[in-house]
Amino acid sequence: MATDSEYAQIRAQVEAESTEDGEQGHQPQFEDGFSAKTVIGALFVGFIMLPGALYLGLVAGQGLGPAAEWVTIVLFAEIMRRSFLPMKRQEIYILYYIAAGLTGLAADRGISGGPFGELIWNQYFVQSPQAAIVASQVPHWVVPPAGSPALLHRTFFDSAWFLPITLLLITQVLGKLNSLSAGYFLFRVTSDIERLPFPMAPVAASGATALAEAANKEESWRWKVFSTGSVIGLIFGFFYIAVPVFTSVVFGKAFQLIPIPFFDLTTNTETILPGALVGISGDLTKVLTGFVIPYPIVQGSLIGSLLCRVGLAPILYHFGAFGGTDGSGWTRGMNAIYTNNAINIKFWTSVGIGLQISVALIGLFSVFQSVSALRKQMKDRGLKITVPKGRGDLPLWVPLVTWLTVTTFYIGLTRFLLNMDGSKLHEDHNFPIWILVFYGLIWSPINSYVSARMIGLTGGGVSFPYLREVSIMKSGYQYADIWYAPIPLYDFGGVAQRFREVELTGTKFVSIVKVELLMLAIILPASFIFWAFFWHTSQIPSSQHPYASQFWPISATMQALFNTINRKDGSITWVREAISFPRIGGGIAAGLLLFTFFKTFNLPMLTFYGFIGGTGAFPHDVIPTFLGAWLGKKYFARRFGVDNWRMYTPVLLAGFACGTGLIAMSAIALALIAKSVNYLPF
Repeated sequence: MATDSEYAQIRAQVEAESTEDGEQGHQPQFEDGFSAKTVIGALFVGFIMLPGALYLGLVAGQGLGPAAEWVTIVLFAEIMRRSFLPMKRQEIYILYYIAAGLTGLAADRGISGGPFGELIWNQYFVQSPQAAIVASQVPHWVVPPAGSPALLHRTFFDSAWFLPITLLLITQVLGKLNSLSAGYFLFRVTSDIERLPFPMAPVAASGATALAEAANKEESWRWKVFSTGSVIGLIFGFFYIAVPVFTSVVFGKAFQLIPIPFFDLTTNTETILPGALVGISGDLTKVLTGFVIPYPIVQGSLIGSLLCRVGLAPILYHFGAFGGTDGSGWTRGMNAIYTNNAINIKFWTSVGIGLQISVALIGLFSVFQSVSALRKQMKDRGLKITVPKGRGDLPLWVPLVTWLTVTTFYIGLTRFLLNMDGSKLHEDHNFPIWILVFYGLIWSPINSYVSARMIGLTGGGVSFPYLREVSIMKSGYQYADIWYAPIPLYDFGGVAQRFREVELTGTKFVSIVKVELLMLAIILPASFIFWAFFWHTSQIPSSQHPYASQFWPISATMQALFNTINRKDGSITWVREAISFPRIGGGIAAGLLLFTFFKTFNLPMLTFYGFIGGTGAFPHDVIPTFLGAWLGKKYFARRFGVDNWRMYTPVLLAGFACGTGLIAMSAIALALIAKSVNYLPF
């Protein structure tokens, strides 16, 4: 099969990029990365960095991002080195894993600082004027009702919070268990059986190796390349991040030397290219990302994005596929973001779902072929997959049974919570159980597999927007509590890449289990303590939280509107237009026909998968990524040598992320100091 040789070549490249011996390609020795050092590091992140991330999200709407990962381990590795306790790369990667997990951000609301931030959002929403039409229907197991003493006194120490906090703790623990088990199973399928390359996995792995070498005073080429990337990140971050952040404080308006998020020419070209997305991103990160991702994938993404989002746009607009001024369709004057939303709702969402389903069908067929081949090779021993010695693998039935048990529990929990709410109101709250079963036991595993496979091939996953909203709307269920129920609708594809990163760093899988338990033990109390403190000292949001004060009312308005679309008098009719079964069928047929075309003419299958991913991508982002891939192939690979350049790129990207994280932290710190000084009387 033509794709096997492609996958094998890229996978060999990925493994060479991540091994300590570089071109030697030796399999790393697996060691436990969980130690007293990582415990101390986790406490540092949880009780020092987490409150900073919390406050930064409310004030500026930004997460710590790479700063939470690379900056933390750079500082901590240096402290350990000076204490004559240098860290192994397994320990450094585990610290990276912890920092990434403890400082996540809900970008639309600026909520960071752990799971209790969602409870703070819920208390704001139920008391907000925007939620007046649905506030009385928000279940008591989500948040105490408006007017409750628990909300008036701004405290979690009230019996009214018992059910919401209990439900939060249950879902946090079971969510981690479900994520690890499903992600591990997907990793075994996509990495061990299909042998997919996971081109972005070496970024974290190589960065950890470079920092480990520096911590042990073994400054090889990795540290030099990492340092070079850091300097480039510092310089670019100054112009791209620091200047806008600081000028927004000093002059009251952000001065952008490089437009954020991109140079948008959509309104300039709307006469000759109606409905087309035209522009280019000035973010250097995308260029460096193009260095890492295999060239055929980026090439396919460029073709798919330009064809679907630019070339076909005037034709589709001419035939009325994008609607018009009478509805929610595209109209002249819309910028790229509004144009993208309009054309997705009217056309591309349904087609995109069909294309992703075709990828799932192709992937399932590929897995069937791989498993059949293994069975033929091992008739006498049954189906056994060769895995690296010492990695710490489990029999595949263990994660499968764990995932099935937890998912079944979620289905039962959802039914229980809805019926509990309905019995108190003397209403019929029996949400169709077949939808819950379909989501939990059919759609989630298929969606997760598609996403894991696309990440394994292209470095980026997939999403199906508005699926939950449309299914609830068409279910006939008319109560608001369904929007807050723990419906088992998940995408675990990204977790598969995490396991691939763990493998490439030579870290035993048992380390991940230990560190996830540690993170739960740290993040739950830390999140509770800091959110309770900030909330009790002042209302959230308030004038002290500029970003939240500005954007939370907007988010509350959208949430309140979505909470009403399943009612007979629901007002968001455009959501109904986002899903069209004929267009989904057309997307499936187009994907399968395109796959057949590539197979018939023996074209690179990586280009096919890149094309599928590019159909839903902004040309603004794909163009600089292709520029990076083209420069890497045509110039840098020739200058440094193909093998050397392949090993340099993930380390360079990791260093660049570290540099931009450092400058971002510095700029934000200065901005916060400036804001504080502005209020002083002297």
